[in-house]
Amino acid sequence: MARPVRLAINGATGRMGQALLGLVKDDPRFVLVAAIASSTSSKLGQPVDGCAGALAYTHEWPSAGSLDVVVDFSGPAGLAEALTYCESHGVALVTGTTGLDATFAQRLNASASRIALLRAANFSLGVAVLTRLLRQAAASLPDWDLDIIEAHHNRKEDAPSGTALALGEAAASARGTSLRESAVYAREGRVGPRQHGTIGFAVVRGGDVVGEHEVLLMGQGERIELTHRATDRSIFARGALEAAHWLSGRPPGDYDLDAMLADRVAR
Repeated sequence: MARPVRLAINGATGRMGQALLGLVKDDPRFVLVAAIASSTSSKLGQPVDGCAGALAYTHEWPSAGSLDVVVDFSGPAGLAEALTYCESHGVALVTGTTGLDATFAQRLNASASRIALLRAANFSLGVAVLTRLLRQAAASLPDWDLDIIEAHHNRKEDAPSGTALALGEAAASARGTSLRESAVYAREGRVGPRQHGTIGFAVVRGGDVVGEHEVLLMGQGERIELTHRATDRSIFARGALEAAHWLSGRPPGDYDLDAMLADRVAR
């Protein structure tokens, strides 16, 4: 049997970090080596609940050769530290940190020549499968109208959601265009007939909805509906751990969840 993957969680005191800690302690595929927190975190030095041994939250990175993969859900500054460590020691990196500027995004692109890197804005495996299905459907039915409807809780500030926009980009790319050319974000009043090739968006905000995304492909006399509903935020942590296990030991490169799913299908 292969040895467990040696894992560090960066951003361990955040919401996603806590979800990851709750899952990894019972997952025999992993050994948690470090729970990295911000240098200003009040939890520094405190024990990590439920983890074997005397593991405590720390701002210090492990010594060389003690890690296989880092899972990062921190912030731009935390990700910069994780990236420096991973590049220096040849450690794979899975990150869901967003809000990166163009300069840092370029640094991430360059790092893929030195380490195995997997990044995603949404680590739901269901959304990854939905995206694959949407690409195929959009390309196979280029003349059908396509709209994306998304719903989230009433505290969400951005609209449409990043996942909805990513779905739109996937559909547009499959049809040889882009959202900049084809997106329609609002319809109100006498807007006239729908323009051919547009991708429409509709947004719902209310209650405690974790996240729902529905894609409608509408032809003459028939319609296809592709829907994903999230009912538990832990799905994102589960997807990140799946990605970490898959990425560990792979050669340098810029990977994504679609590559992981494609590899599963090939097997």
